[in-house]
Amino acid sequence: MNRLSFLMALNLVLYTACGKSNGRGGPAGPAPLPVVSFTDKDATAAFNTFNTYFYSPADQLYYATTEKRSIGAIWTQAIYWDMAMNAYKCTKDPAQLQLIKDIFNGGYRRYDQYNWNNKVVWFIYDDMMWWIISLARAYQLTNETQYLDLSKAGFKRVWDESYDPVAGGMFWDFNHSGKNSCINFPTVIAAMLLYKITGDKTYLQKAKDVYSWSLNNLFDPAKGRVADNNIKGNKGWSDYTYNQGTFIGAAVLLYKETNEPAYLEQAKLAADYTQQSMSDANGILPAEGDWNEQGVLKAIFGQYMLMLVQDANQPQYLPWIRRNINTAWGNRDATRGLTYRNYKVPCPTGNIQSYEASSAVMLMQVCPPEK
Repeated sequence: MNRLSFLMALNLVLYTACGKSNGRGGPAGPAPLPVVSFTDKDATAAFNTFNTYFYSPADQLYYATTEKRSIGAIWTQAIYWDMAMNAYKCTKDPAQLQLIKDIFNGGYRRYDQYNWNNKVVWFIYDDMMWWIISLARAYQLTNETQYLDLSKAGFKRVWDESYDPVAGGMFWDFNHSGKNSCINFPTVIAAMLLYKITGDKTYLQKAKDVYSWSLNNLFDPAKGRVADNNIKGNKGWSDYTYNQGTFIGAAVLLYKETNEPAYLEQAKLAADYTQQSMSDANGILPAEGDWNEQGVLKAIFGQYMLMLVQDANQPQYLPWIRRNINTAWGNRDATRGLTYRNYKVPCPTGNIQSYEASSAVMLMQVCPPEK
């Protein structure tokens, strides 16, 4: 979903974009670096640099910008936690495992001990679901039961309040104003993760039910295009990489469990639309996120696109993803080593957001470099 424009249209103003800072950009960075082919070492360096400029050891969460004046948005912290888990899977570095535990503790303190009933901390369903997904992943990685217990409790809270038992689908906000991709496809992903962990088939059935509704109400089966929202039966057609990504992830997880080829074909159709219709002539993904939280969207896309590549054995997409990474890495800030949301231009040398610096770093953690 277009978080900012949609919210403003509803006069909810739940997510406010930071005003552009006079000290943010300054002149663009130096001329683009030579053409590169990123390595495992580069992936680790990119992650470590991201932490250097954005991680707050005191808060054990991430800052919104390089100015380090405030902590970033609640939902993006879950995506950064995913990134830390992906980095650890690559390196098995004990320091990165400790970082995973520390980020959990930071969220525990800041977000009322993950009290899902606190409607001040949690004020929209998809913010909760991103954390529910990440908590399930953290359990898979560490076997620490507190992560699983919180994930299950959060899923129940969201399901009980967001799911429409009459018409189907998940409402995005507490006022039930619309049913958006940003809650429906992540709900499928969370349900499938919890099903794999617990073996409880009610999760599998919920995943199938929500996916089936979403396929009919949030997807164009001719194009592979994912709608941002559905408000009272009207699809809102805005293209965002994270909606394409969570659709792909939901379809792949269902395919892996059921072996039904339709799920795989739908995932590939969504990937093809992203590559052929949302990317430029060279296959470079859209910039997304002009000084707002949308800068993190491609990080979510990367998480699930590589699931299609690796878990569903679709390596034909690897050259495309690597081209995006190499373009972004080649245009990194040569002094700081930070990457930017617009992969095609040099990273600004002034104040930038963690959101817009995150996606290439995430892609580097999940995509294997060319050998």
